[in-house]
Amino acid sequence: MSDASADLDFDVVPETDQSFENALGKARDGDRLSVDDGVELMTTGTDSEGIDPRRKELVLEAADRRRAEVVGDEVTFVANLNNNVTTACNTGCLFCNFKDTAHRFEADNDETHAGFTKTPAESKAAVADAVQRGVSEVTSVSGLHPAFGLNDAHRAVLDSENPEHNYKPPEVYDTDPTTYVDQIAAMSEAGAHVHSITPEEAHHAQRGVDWGYDEVYGTLADAGLDTVPGTAAEILVDEVRDVICPGKMTTDEWVAAMEAAADAGLPMTSTIMYGHVENAAHRVKHLDVVRDLQDRTGNITEFVPLSFVHEQTPLYERGVVDSGASDAEDELMIAVSRLYLDNVDHIQSSWVKFGDAKGLKLLNCGADDFMGTILSEEITKRAGGQHGEFRSVADYAEMISAIGRTPVERSTDYTERRVLDPDADVLGPRLGPEADGTPLVPERTTPAGAADD
Repeated sequence: MSDASADLDFDVVPETDQSFENALGKARDGDRLSVDDGVELMTTGTDSEGIDPRRKELVLEAADRRRAEVVGDEVTFVANLNNNVTTACNTGCLFCNFKDTAHRFEADNDETHAGFTKTPAESKAAVADAVQRGVSEVTSVSGLHPAFGLNDAHRAVLDSENPEHNYKPPEVYDTDPTTYVDQIAAMSEAGAHVHSITPEEAHHAQRGVDWGYDEVYGTLADAGLDTVPGTAAEILVDEVRDVICPGKMTTDEWVAAMEAAADAGLPMTSTIMYGHVENAAHRVKHLDVVRDLQDRTGNITEFVPLSFVHEQTPLYERGVVDSGASDAEDELMIAVSRLYLDNVDHIQSSWVKFGDAKGLKLLNCGADDFMGTILSEEITKRAGGQHGEFRSVADYAEMISAIGRTPVERSTDYTERRVLDPDADVLGPRLGPEADGTPLVPERTTPAGAADD
């Protein structure tokens, strides 16, 4: 928890009757951990203040050993593109600087802004170009544009006079985002695996009607949706959500949406966004929600810890936080995720959040996936992230082999894998529908991790 947010009065606090030694013993033996066990490991013991460096290393060692037992020495990545449809959003999350207030997009508003809304034709063109380069996946996570609806039938029943519907007709805006069905269909028609529609977007896509999440995900699966990103999770403890995203869905609603995605046959990922106002007990409570969901569905392909990038966010600008997570907290988040989530095989280290050196180090703390190529990334960058927007296949081969691990290109759902030869003369993706091993972009002239044109 940031020093600036330490005076928040939370009911959930990192206090247990367990000992660190007993929790570590259970972790080493592969026993299922309790919340108290997780808190002891995440804090390196609640019997003293701060993180104990020696104890931390013991947790990291246990997690790395578990990683080797579960998935071996492979480090995976996916050749993907980010195609976020719109930045227009009125939700008002205090951790986010990706959004632009939706009224700025109205045709009669003269206020300048850096936001965007893409038509389905523009989305299709962007994805088609990436598919031709060899990309296999498009990830699309967008703002909650008031004109968005699930489909035309949904927009027809939304009432712009009812504030609970958060709806304005498309003619109010410079660009019509059309519907979720239109956008998903356009990206799917371009040939990529479509990884989209977070629980929060699904919530937006059924507002004002009683169709429910099953209808949303079933309809979108028919339109071409392939898998679901379990973002919008932030911290799955409502007392934290009430502080950082009071306009968003509750924990129970997030879980219900994810269950509906599973019922629709859509594999899904899951995330945590930590390092702001929450404490270690909140983080472990979040892991417990995810583990319980996975026990019921068996549908989560990977877990993605996302360290809060605090610069240029309202939480920082308003003095609620003064920093993000420390390096030690990041290491322990990865490690305890590996140890606690005994039913999720894959844990991701995000080079966009952590940078190359730290991201690679986290692969020795329990993580086994190193994200994707990401031909465009706006969310972290607009929050102040400094680690670039593109990663080539050659970069992956070089970096992963340098730490003694095996680089593997994967499909979104991990069902397809291709081991890379780091010594090959040319390295490009091969799992995409039009991939032939050609590099995604021409040979870079800028340093690895910097943004390419």
